[in-house]
Amino acid sequence: MKVIYYWSPCLTPVGTVKSTINSAVALSKYNKDYQVKILNVFGEWDEYKSFLDKNDVEILDLVGFNYKNFLPKYGFIGSRFSYFVIMFISIFPLFKILKKTKPDYLIIHLLTSIPLLLFNLFNFDTKLILRISGFPKLNFFRKLLWQRSKNLIFKITCPSKELLSDLESLSIFPKNKLSLLYDAIINVKEFRKKKYYQKLLPENFTNKNFFLSIGRFTKQKNYIYLVKEFAKFYQKNPDEKLLIIGNGELKDNIKKEIDKLNLSNSIKILSQTDNVYYYMRKSKGFILSSLWEEIGFVIVEAAMSNTAVISSDCKNGPKEFLTYGKGGFLYESNKSDSLSVLLNSFIKTDSSSLIKKRINAKKNCKNFSMFGHQIILSKILS
Repeated sequence: MKVIYYWSPCLTPVGTVKSTINSAVALSKYNKDYQVKILNVFGEWDEYKSFLDKNDVEILDLVGFNYKNFLPKYGFIGSRFSYFVIMFISIFPLFKILKKTKPDYLIIHLLTSIPLLLFNLFNFDTKLILRISGFPKLNFFRKLLWQRSKNLIFKITCPSKELLSDLESLSIFPKNKLSLLYDAIINVKEFRKKKYYQKLLPENFTNKNFFLSIGRFTKQKNYIYLVKEFAKFYQKNPDEKLLIIGNGELKDNIKKEIDKLNLSNSIKILSQTDNVYYYMRKSKGFILSSLWEEIGFVIVEAAMSNTAVISSDCKNGPKEFLTYGKGGFLYESNKSDSLSVLLNSFIKTDSSSLIKKRINAKKNCKNFSMFGHQIILSKILS
């Protein structure tokens, strides 16, 4: 049996948390040729231990103590400080465990420069799989590290065709090392179990009378833009409502913008929930306003819930999932009036056109099943 380690230190509940868990669980559940373990760097995986244990995914404590709550999570300076603390504390334990246990594969998702540096400095009997997502800024350090590491990396995976094409155009990595690997988003059994759970809606929010958006309150998700565009749409459609579900560093800023526009009765914010499907089924449409995004979990989950998807045409994945408009509605990312105009058009769309788009989007969901993910990943590993 081959041993796989996942390295994915997540300070906040970003989509990579889900993608790491689902990838590890899918491989453990459907392919008994692999023993799957997740490296717990600073206690980031402690809260998922029970779930992972049930799915035969082991957590390996790298350092032996939880210092997650002592690390700044937001802001440029705070996140950079946390990065250097994690590097300083974890780099020797990572070296030690790789040398001692000699896993067959190390799949790295976040803070990838730490294992990449180690592999540049030392020889390991481990094949390195690099997952690149979001097309990070190609600064001098990252470009140099990628160039130095290209012969040390066994395979590079990308979660969207657009990102794969962008990486090919850089000509840093050999094309035969690059592979498309969609995230394992849909667990059909879990979806069927959760989608009927009842949840409370805010006052005056009823079945199919509101739009929905779900995500972290960060710059990437572009919620200030969403609120401003909804305000323009609301001026002509005063009965319309918007429900935003999430948490994050910009929550207070978003609330202030809602209050400034006198929309506190029509735009409501709820904290994150463990079951988004109920709200998706109740909404008239799901809105993704991101400045950049992979093929996000939320739009796939919305499509699985038979909810119409409205998305920015941002890099790297939403428009690919929506088949460039055949499976949903696309607007020009971050452009003034673009979303408000589309919302006005959306509410006038006939039901047959909506159904056709929802069907097309749901067909695309099959590419994001946990079973399908492990089939492709197993081929990449072999």
